[in-house]
Amino acid sequence: MTPATQLAASLATTLADDKKSAAVTDWAARLGWLVGLALFVALVYWLMREGWKWRGTLQSDLPELPEVPDTLGPEKLTMSGRYHGSTTAGQWLDRIVAHGLGSRSRAELTLTEAGLAVERPGATDFFIPADALRGARLDKGIAGKVLTEGGLLVVTWAHGEKLIDSGFRSDHAAEHTTWVETLNQMTNHTEGAR
Repeated sequence: MTPATQLAASLATTLADDKKSAAVTDWAARLGWLVGLALFVALVYWLMREGWKWRGTLQSDLPELPEVPDTLGPEKLTMSGRYHGSTTAGQWLDRIVAHGLGSRSRAELTLTEAGLAVERPGATDFFIPADALRGARLDKGIAGKVLTEGGLLVVTWAHGEKLIDSGFRSDHAAEHTTWVETLNQMTNHTEGAR
């Protein structure tokens, strides 16, 4: 072989060596990261769940919720919408989770002279007697839910020694004003009767 041929052959061999495929992904390291991430997410979820249960334990002094009576009397108002939760009155971030009050759900509200019946499919129904109602207002938020100004109907009521704000949103937000007026008239009437 001539030196030029040897040089060409050696150059061809060098170029062939440079055209090797890229390194294969290190699957063990990648799987290790995925398992670590999954364990971290599971830990965070478990801590959140334990915090929710702990909050319920701290609120265990709250009495059982009144059940919806069999006969309510004639309906004043009805509303279909969502229940967004309950908080300590005046403290919109202090969520109450005891007795299922922290569970968001669909809700059917029925207002009568006897009080406010809250029926929640898949969650605990409850009843707010008329003498426990303290008022209603339009607001923009309650723990974990913020809406536009006036987008939330907040009903204030007494349960045991605690004043509670419960947030509802109607499927037809125009109903909120009627609910506020009617509930406030009822509470003024019941306070005047005492």
